[in-house]
Formats: sequence, structure tokens, C-alpha cells
Amino acid sequence: MAGKKVLITGAARGIGAACAQELAAHGATVLIADIDGDAVKATANELQRKGHAVESMTVDVTDETQIQSLVSHIDERWQGQLDVLVNNAAILDGTPLDDLTRSRFQHVQDVNQNSVLWMTLAMRPLLKRSHAARVVNVASILGVLGTADCVPYSTAKGGVISMTRALAIDLADDGILVNCICPGFVDTRMAILPDGSGHEHETDWFKDIYIKYGRIPLKRAAQPEDIAKALAFFCGDGCGYITGQYLMVDGGVTSTM
Repeated sequence: MAGKKVLITGAARGIGAACAQELAAHGATVLIADIDGDAVKATANELQRKGHAVESMTVDVTDETQIQSLVSHIDERWQGQLDVLVNNAAILDGTPLDDLTRSRFQHVQDVNQNSVLWMTLAMRPLLKRSHAARVVNVASILGVLGTADCVPYSTAKGGVISMTRALAIDLADDGILVNCICPGFVDTRMAILPDGSGHEHETDWFKDIYIKYGRIPLKRAAQPEDIAKALAFFCGDGCGYITGQYLMVDGGVTSTM
């Protein structure tokens, strides 16, 4: 990754922040973007203190004007060089079907799915200049599996997987490889229960079903760093002949279903 320029969305914390650290540690210069300006700035400052080349920008990935400002920033700051785009920005949703509204469903699609397309298209002219352009999208195992109270989230993440495959074909002539990772249970803020009552991985049902009885063969939830290391493969030279693929990074949980 030495000399590569990388943009990661949704990188104030969790998987995005871990990806920033992983890629920067391998020599990349990284711009982390997030709607939470204070948090993303704090993350950038922390990584800078570790000696990494990381800077931050406050961006709402559903806002076309802000996306264009991000393009302009890269054009000016990095003289238009962009080698890797990581579309990681997302929100969690666990709305029961009986409570689901059109506006809530649309908002989840705008953040979790549509932003992937518009961000990729906005960055396409910059990526086309790179000799090793990569787009890596972060979906979820819930893009291929169903669970209760998850229609908006699963729909969006399933769309990201299909979009990855379609974009890989459309962008191949531009020399842009497009791949996707699908995390399973990860120890991030999204694992906090929606009502704030506790951590999903500390509940009795999780410990019994997924750990004790082995629905997760590796018998633990992932750490953000586990996801970052898998994602880093798709960003580097080792995947020069891989595009349109999605990788389950889930400790084996989808193999048991």
C-alpha cells in the first residue's frame, strides 16, 4: 500500500477506523470521512499520534453536495490521486415490520445502499487515473441471510452485494476492481442492543446458540481488526485478477445455516 491514496467512509469508529489503521500501517495515506465530525477528527488525531498518514473530513454520504466537496478536496489535496475507495458508511436498523414506515425504509436504503453507488460514481474519474484502482464495499451476512426485524437493513446490504457484482462488470474497462466483504457478528457499537439495555454478544441467547452450540464455529465474535485484515487483501496487489466477488468474514457462521 506504500504510496497509495485511500478514502474510507463511515470511519469514525469500528470497522472503518480499523481499516484506516490497517491500511495506513502498510504505507497508505488515508482520508477518513464520517457524518460525526468530532469523532472522525478524534480518530484521525489518534492515528496520527501513532505515526500514520491519516486525515479526516466531515461528510454525509447521502448529500450530493458534500460528496462533491469530498471529490474537490481529494483533487486539491492529493492532486487527484485516489487508488482505493472503501464504502463502509452504514446505519443499523431493527425496525419491526409492523412499525416500518416508508420514510424509515428509504433512509436506510439511502445510507446503506444508495450511497455506495453515488460515492463510487463520484470517485470514478479519480479512480480511473490509478494503475491499481480498487473499490471495496462493506455489506453484511444479513445481505444473504434473513432475520427478524431486518427488512430495511437486509434489503440494503443484499443490494450492496448485487451492486458490487454489477459495478465490477461496468467498471472493468476503467481498470477498477470492485469487491465486497460481508462481516458477521462484530464487536462494534452496532452490537449494542437497540434499546440500550446491553451488548448483543453478552446475551444468554448469543452465548448459547452461537458460542456454546457452535453456530459460529470459531466461537467468538469478530473484532474490527479481523474485518480490516480481510478487507486489506482486496485493496492490495494480491487481488489483481479478482473482481465482482463477495467474501464472508464471519467465523464460519454462514456455513452452519
